Amino acid sequence: MSERNEDSAGPEISDTHQGPGGRMFYGSVTVGERGQIVIPARARRDHDIAPGDKLIVLGSPDGLALMGADRLLDLLGDTTALAEQVRRAGRA
Repeated sequence: MSERNEDSAGPEISDTHQGPGGRMFYGSVTVGERGQIVIPARARRDHDIAPGDKLIVLGSPDGLALMGADRLLDLLGDTTALAEQVRRAGRA
């Protein structure tokens, strides 16, 4: 298997890689020694993720998901305990 630059966008993702509800498959990432991953360039471009942006890591027994903190707060409104946790994490 050849080595790929983790930051490369890879092949263009066509509509055949789009699932229900506009969900996309951007490839896979490898967890480094310090627990870090690199978000694929195409995913960063498509979702306007820039250096310094806050992302929230959500989890369930099925796995993990990333979401922009601002977008999650918009969806949650002001009334949930999760919204307060997100706000506190943003101040850290």
